[in-house]
Amino acid sequence: MDMEVTYNCWHGCHKKSEGCLHCYVYRRDESIGKDASFVYKTAAFDLPVRKRRDGSYKYEAGTEFLLCFSSDFLIEEADEWRKEVLSFIKERSDCDFFCITKRPERIMECLDPSEYPNLKIACTMENQKRFDERAPIYLNTSLAFKQVVIEPMLEAVDMSAYIDRIDSVYVGGESGEEARILDFEWVKDIRRQCIEKDVAFHFHQTGARIQVDGRLYEIPRNKQHSQAAKAFKDQY
Repeated sequence: MDMEVTYNCWHGCHKKSEGCLHCYVYRRDESIGKDASFVYKTAAFDLPVRKRRDGSYKYEAGTEFLLCFSSDFLIEEADEWRKEVLSFIKERSDCDFFCITKRPERIMECLDPSEYPNLKIACTMENQKRFDERAPIYLNTSLAFKQVVIEPMLEAVDMSAYIDRIDSVYVGGESGEEARILDFEWVKDIRRQCIEKDVAFHFHQTGARIQVDGRLYEIPRNKQHSQAAKAFKDQY
């Protein structure tokens, strides 16, 4: 069975748009007195290429590395470090790497996707404004697989202008005590749009507060993923 490993080669980010308001990285860092806007290279920088004493890789073929989940892989402060991480990704062609960015305008500036077929870059678009802004930029890159992440979903989103060029859509609510409400009608409408155009759909998590049929539900953190999984008999 393939394994998922979180790989935060650098840490820290800058709030870029509405979805960043209650960023979990900022919440966590503030709770321990750290400044989450400071970007620095971490001790895990070379994690994918670390080896055992016998010379074999510590992480076996088939591992999926969740890349930069406490930052953005394309953030400007990491420009001097990114080429080395890309060399790790190329070296570990037997593994997959997945990251999510709010900076699609930097994809083609920072790398040639054709050189890294094992790197998947998704783009997050939390409301209609950001979808209209980021979708045309993201979808015009040469990435082989286009995945849109609407999380935290802050309002209904009409994807009709670009949905024919999207391969997969992930939807989710917002976590934390100050989480904004996710209306389940928005989720159902995204699913409908995906079904109509034969686009893969996945309801990732409910978030902490979800409204269903006009009723507000507070969902404990440990149930936000499982409740989302139960929302539809199958993920399209």
